Amino acid sequence: MNIKVKGQRNRQTRSYDASGRQKQALSTRRSILDAALRLFLKRGYGATTMPQIARSAGIALDTVYASVGKKPKLFRLLVETAISGVDAAVPAEEREYVRAIRAERDTVAKLRIYCSALREIQQRLAPVFRVLRAAAPMDRELARLWKEISQRRARNMRLFAEDLAATGQLRPGLTIEDVADTIWSMNSPEFYLLLVEERGWTARRFEAWLADAWTRLLVREQ
Repeated sequence: MNIKVKGQRNRQTRSYDASGRQKQALSTRRSILDAALRLFLKRGYGATTMPQIARSAGIALDTVYASVGKKPKLFRLLVETAISGVDAAVPAEEREYVRAIRAERDTVAKLRIYCSALREIQQRLAPVFRVLRAAAPMDRELARLWKEISQRRARNMRLFAEDLAATGQLRPGLTIEDVADTIWSMNSPEFYLLLVEERGWTARRFEAWLADAWTRLLVREQ
């Protein structure tokens, strides 16, 4: 004989309801981010308003604020998701390509893994950066945001340089700072935009060229 336990059924229902609410919240957040990205890229940061984003997403304005915060916080979230490739910021050490780089023992292979990942990142990030670059001189919060991102990228590139140096395959005479600064300057959205948007390179060509350039600049001849 089957005995239904009321408390157990309620717990299962609550668990299901919580899962459904979470999925709905994630879907709402994704709709907001997609709408915000479209409008920021089309109109720029200053000309895009939160009510416009709410209307484009088909979501109540109060819900937009509750889900992603005010406009500067929303734009920060767009930058972070462009870097991580998912709907949240992901620490560098937890990204799949970083783990692959650290597991690899050959310097050239490490650089190629990173260049492949960087191509994918810049295809998402560079258009957002273009909006940020135009708005930062007129908005202190955005200026602080890009400075913060740039400094974080510099710290991560120092860690990358240390990882490359540990292979013993770098050119003699290069310091960790030399390697970190070389990679930091050439992996920037500015550099990507110069070659891909202004000079008409494909993203694949940029990836291949960058891997070759870093190999020539940084790796000891065999």
